[in-house]
Amino acid sequence: MTLTSSTNASPTLHLVCGKIASGKSTLTNQLAQAPHTVRISEDTLLAQLYPGQIASLADYVACAARLRAAIAPLALQMLRAGVSVVLDFPANTPASRTWMRELFQQAGTPHVLHYLDVPDEECKVRLRQRNESGLHPFSTSDAQFDEITRHFVPPDSSEGFDIVRIAA
Repeated sequence: MTLTSSTNASPTLHLVCGKIASGKSTLTNQLAQAPHTVRISEDTLLAQLYPGQIASLADYVACAARLRAAIAPLALQMLRAGVSVVLDFPANTPASRTWMRELFQQAGTPHVLHYLDVPDEECKVRLRQRNESGLHPFSTSDAQFDEITRHFVPPDSSEGFDIVRIAA
């Protein structure tokens, strides 16, 4: 297949890394505005597939693992078909990033790991505002933020990603 100037030069897998309320979904919504681009949102799908079933970090981990297994073939099919994919899934641990690396390697496509480097206190302010708005499918307390953030590991260039750091 020959790509013309009216299509993307190459389908790209966009990944996001950042703490809760760092702006991942806002960024992925912006990235998905590009032509021939599809956004897949973990939060939206988890809320639709597992309503009221995610009450703990362990629940999230189990449900998210099932979702990743289901989404991977679809994401690969889209990338191979020439569609860029924006995964609004947190690339917040080396294990989650390994899964994401396997996707772009299997698809043979470029990728970008967008790292939103936002301090905890700013994330918590945003989180409280998000909780008050009621617009997000999940409400997260400061204590839950702290529990989840303990597992956060910023990406490192040695992991083999093309990282774009976005500071607050």
